[in-house]
Amino acid sequence: MLSSRYDSAAVWLYFIPLYIVGAIVLTLALFTLVARVQGGKYARPVMQGIAKIPGVRGLMMKASRAALAKQNPEAASALEKLERAGVANDPQRAQAALSRLSASERRAYLEAAGQEGALPEPQNRQQRRAMERLQKQRRGR
Repeated sequence: MLSSRYDSAAVWLYFIPLYIVGAIVLTLALFTLVARVQGGKYARPVMQGIAKIPGVRGLMMKASRAALAKQNPEAASALEKLERAGVANDPQRAQAALSRLSASERRAYLEAAGQEGALPEPQNRQQRRAMERLQKQRRGR
């Protein structure tokens, strides 16, 4: 009988890191494909699912803030101030915090929020007209 120097079952254990790297590359390729389909329509639910993994959401938010700070520092500082004021669910607090921003920060934040679609829908005629005036001012610049 020929005795081999290596046990054939043990050799496959050396391929485990390659399997892991391959799975990560395949996952990233699939996510890239999903992000390109219909302008990224399906990427948001995927990212929300990924954000549920413990620790990943904080890393994603940190990366997002760093990218925003590089791209638009005024919007980043405005967002930081608004988060510090705790404006997530209280529109009155959000309005008060917006009034405390500098003019350039307010402009940058409203521009970024308008691009994201994060501006709230106006609830009555007065708010709708104020929103229309704000959008006209931005387009008129």
